[in-house]
Order: sequence, then structure tokens, then C-alpha cells
Amino acid sequence: MRLTAFTDFGLRVLMRMAGAPERAFTAAELAAEFRISRNHLAKVISALAAAGYLETRRGGGGGALLARPAEEIRLGEVVARLEAGQAMVECFAADGGACTLLPHCRLKSRLAAAEAAFLAELNRSTLADCAYPPPGA
Repeated sequence: MRLTAFTDFGLRVLMRMAGAPERAFTAAELAAEFRISRNHLAKVISALAAAGYLETRRGGGGGALLARPAEEIRLGEVVARLEAGQAMVECFAADGGACTLLPHCRLKSRLAAAEAAFLAELNRSTLADCAYPPPGA
């Protein structure tokens, strides 16, 4: 399974904030640290805030910080949320795609099971398990 760059950046943002949960980070600061577009990262931060993972503050001393403790945020939950609407294969799309193998395809159910197992494995870990920098570093 390949995650979108959007999800990759979202996980990086959350991991970085989990490493210093007491402080707010700006999109510009994180974009410079990760060497990615500030505009793109601002969209990621906005999506994370809309999903309830981040709290954002405007003005001096503003920025984004975790909305709840890192120990309460499951990685699979985050990935599922950020990857929502991204079909692993065409037949997983909301409109069913244009696959000519349906309804006799015997792969779709196996891919669905693999995707569920992938998310279940990620849900065994919390954001706290992946905080960056790690505690004590």
C-alpha cells in the first residue's frame, strides 16, 4: 500500500508536534523543517484541524498544536482519515470504477482484507509511539 504525500506530510506534522506537545508550530516553520511547500503544508494542517487532531490559533504566538494527547491518537485512525476518498484500486472508488472483472473478481475481497489488516496494525500504535524527536533525544 502506498500512502499519498498528503498523508505522509500529515503524519510528519503530527509526529513533530507529539515531540514537543507544549508548543505551537507555524506552517512556515514546519515547511522549512520538512523542506516542502508552505501552501501545501497549510492545507495538511487545515485538514488535521478539521479532523480534530490539531488546534489552531491566529496571531502572535499562534500556530498549531495537538488538540488531544498523543497517547489518544491512533495511527491507523489518522491514515484512514487522511486517505479517505483515495481508492487503493479502481473498484474501491465510490462509483465502483470501470473494472470489467466485476462482479466475478476474486481479488477485491482480498485487497479489502489486506487494507483492513494494514489499518488494524497501525492502530496498535499511537502517535506517542512515533513522537519526533523521541523523548529524551
